[in-house]
Amino acid sequence: MVTIKEIAAAVGVSSATVSRVLNYDPTLSISTKKRQAIIETAEALNYATPRNRSRAAQGVGVGVKLALVHFLEPAQELADPYYVGVRLGIESRCQALKSEIVKVFHTGSPPEAAILEGASGVVAVGHYYGEQLEWLRRHSRHLVFADYAPAGDADDSVLSDVAMAMIRLLEAVHGMGYRRIGFIGWIDAFHEPENIHSERRCRTYIEWMVKAGLYDPALCMVERMTPDSGYALTKAMLSKPNPPKVLITCNDNMALGAYRAIREMGLSIPEDIAVASFNDIPVAQFLGPPLSTVKIPAELIGETAVDLLLERLSGREVAKKVVLGTEIVWRGSTPARDDPGVGRTTAARKELGPV
Repeated sequence: MVTIKEIAAAVGVSSATVSRVLNYDPTLSISTKKRQAIIETAEALNYATPRNRSRAAQGVGVGVKLALVHFLEPAQELADPYYVGVRLGIESRCQALKSEIVKVFHTGSPPEAAILEGASGVVAVGHYYGEQLEWLRRHSRHLVFADYAPAGDADDSVLSDVAMAMIRLLEAVHGMGYRRIGFIGWIDAFHEPENIHSERRCRTYIEWMVKAGLYDPALCMVERMTPDSGYALTKAMLSKPNPPKVLITCNDNMALGAYRAIREMGLSIPEDIAVASFNDIPVAQFLGPPLSTVKIPAELIGETAVDLLLERLSGREVAKKVVLGTEIVWRGSTPARDDPGVGRTTAARKELGPV
């Protein structure tokens, strides 16, 4: 693909001038002769502007065969509405483009290499490390990671910055006056097997709490993910002396278990303990009380992953990492942000007891 730099060298002008001419910048002061030379050179070298490449990419996906490789088993994915949303985003984008998609779920062993090699591109959903990661790279013509970004800058990826979202969430509940802030999550055993706190949300929670002078190891509990993790960890944490006053769970599925444990212990949300989480799965708004959670755009992550593949098929050579924004959706599981008790002074908090 011809670059703006090559056109600029051929005409004898700056890359910025070429860019402004080809994008029809009306404020550019340049002679008619020079402008014409730039346009003619670009046409002679078959240069396509970003706008035209985007238009061309809209037709790239038609009839293209893509492979979706999922890091979860089918039953595990169905139990997690967030990852269902990512997959639906991929499927809907492929359907709109009339692209064929082959879905491969985790079975404990790698899929047949021929499936990946026979596809124009691969979307890998979830986290991959070590040999799994290298295997995907080795057998994929073009590869995009959805909801994950491998270390380095060699791969296309799209995800949300859950570490930044965790910081914003901690700052918010801290501003509400909470100091006993608990966290429950899972062990990312494949990332750093020797570090049970390597998962991004957990790691960020510990770093932020240490910096704030609030970290208590008893308020940070993780285990290998099971359907009952949220319930078991919450019950264990709330059974300790001086339990937290607000609990942050790694995702909404864990929050569902936390709700059950809190109710069984005869406690109320948010009066006895507030709860906040991540993902904003559909059921979150219908819990009693509705769950405050960080909204992560699951379907948009899937759609964007397909678009990144199409860009590759259109000729893009440089790897691209797309980070989508998140939003904290405040609901009844935490005090209203305009509640008179939110952000009380230190003296007022002392009267109410430690939070």
